[in-house]
Amino acid sequence: MKTREISFKTKASCTLAILSATCLPFKDLYADTLLVNANGYTLQHQGQLKRFDTLVFDDHGKVLAVGKASELRRKYSSAKIVDVAGKTVLPGLIDAHGHVFGLGTAVNRLSLRATNNLAQAQAAIADYAKKYPQQQWILGGEWNQAIWDLGRFPMAAEIDVVVKDKPVWLRRVDGHAGWANSAAMKLAGITRDSVDPQGGKIERDAKGEPTGILVDNAMSLMERVLPTQNDSELRLALDAAMAELRSVGLTSVHDAGVGKEEDLLMREYAANGKLTTRVYGMIAGVTGYFDEVSKQKPLITYADDKYALRAVKLYSDGALGSRGAALLAPYSDAPQTKGLLFVPDAEMQAMVKKAANLGYQVNVHAIGDAGNRQVIESLAQINQDAKTRSLRHRIEHAQVLTLDDIPRLKSNGIIPSMQPTHATSDMNMAEDRVGKQRLKGAYAWRTFLKQGSRIACGSDFPVENSNPFWGLYSAISRQDFEQKPKGGWHPEQAMTRLEAFRCFTLDAAYAAHQENIIGSLEQGKWADFIVIDRDIFKVPVKDIHATQVLQTWQAGKQVYQKN
Repeated sequence: MKTREISFKTKASCTLAILSATCLPFKDLYADTLLVNANGYTLQHQGQLKRFDTLVFDDHGKVLAVGKASELRRKYSSAKIVDVAGKTVLPGLIDAHGHVFGLGTAVNRLSLRATNNLAQAQAAIADYAKKYPQQQWILGGEWNQAIWDLGRFPMAAEIDVVVKDKPVWLRRVDGHAGWANSAAMKLAGITRDSVDPQGGKIERDAKGEPTGILVDNAMSLMERVLPTQNDSELRLALDAAMAELRSVGLTSVHDAGVGKEEDLLMREYAANGKLTTRVYGMIAGVTGYFDEVSKQKPLITYADDKYALRAVKLYSDGALGSRGAALLAPYSDAPQTKGLLFVPDAEMQAMVKKAANLGYQVNVHAIGDAGNRQVIESLAQINQDAKTRSLRHRIEHAQVLTLDDIPRLKSNGIIPSMQPTHATSDMNMAEDRVGKQRLKGAYAWRTFLKQGSRIACGSDFPVENSNPFWGLYSAISRQDFEQKPKGGWHPEQAMTRLEAFRCFTLDAAYAAHQENIIGSLEQGKWADFIVIDRDIFKVPVKDIHATQVLQTWQAGKQVYQKN
């Protein structure tokens, strides 16, 4: 810590004395920045909410003190002053599950998220094709046939009528099914003789012909023929993602599926100060690049904690909307199917053990109750060893569980990594899929919190919007933006404001082994914080999702200013 010289005479004597004890009483503590007039909120390490009006951080970007101006202004009287004029200040928010390059790539691809019916989707596809005639493929997606109220999946022929001269491949909003036109199906070599891969399904019509819909692992049949992104495109995607994330107040995200090119590029960006949102990376799978990078120890921290690669991402099943989530009993609205497990139990256990034994946290996607049970069984086996249990393994989504399986996450030290906006997006079809009884263990945030589980909240961007205030609103209200349904969808599972705030800050940091460096504004932690336009602890709940981020700061440096 630096000190402030008060006079020329004092400066000379202290220089000679090399800051001897006799000089120190005549010095004031000096810090680079004193943030004042804040309506500040943070969590203390034990989870209690703390109010503050002044934040002090040094020139390295670490918090020195948080408290009252009356206590700190005199102590740090030589600091540079930043006056936020009574605006609300929060620790930077953390998204515990997203896809960084997917977010950046989606910026320039076709989005059908806003379409309300098939006709609108077809019009959007046609318009996009006219706008970007130079593109060899039309890629994108974010469609949702449940909103279109089709009662079925769309078909290749329904793209063909608007675009038939170039391949089209559009992934469903949850990323677990894709919709292709005939040109794309032909390039991929998908015919009536094609075999469903393990953990995947080719949708077929009554005559056995492929309809254009590929579910879960069957999507690989198409994606192996897609043009790969070059280095320039990857950089554009990362730049776009960083711009989006800092603008919505996310100072850290957990990237659920990192490959070699993405890893190397994020290391470069981190080293050069271009990773304006911290990234906690999960390696995609335990083969391929994992075998290469795991020859060294997990990358716990890199470039002043801007990047880490100490986890792996695995999949047990698909998604509820496409009926790929693996259920113990058939779907309520499709009794002919129970969904799909991606791999047999023995293979899941082997993958989990391989990663954990090399010191990696294991984070497994599981949506259905059968998928979740498979993961619980696999993690329970390795968590008998205290060393691997300490890695804080996670279930990503933990969406539909039997009531008997929920306590097993707590007893086995497994973290539920959940996305509040999934509940408000799925409430239009979730009960149709699983029925009232199974819904008791679905999107069950209150049940997890009551048993003492620490929930790590995220969004699954770009599947959902990356804005964390949408997630906070969904967690608290369990309603859409029109405050429907009245009282909230299964409001007994809603979070309080404090709980939601914690799951997007300190508990998300805990899920990445980072609770001692980020997640709250406490002495010694990074000065990652945001300035927003309203007090989310006092405004009506209905207004929380409309919160605007005015400034975002990472390690004491401003990286975003709202125009």
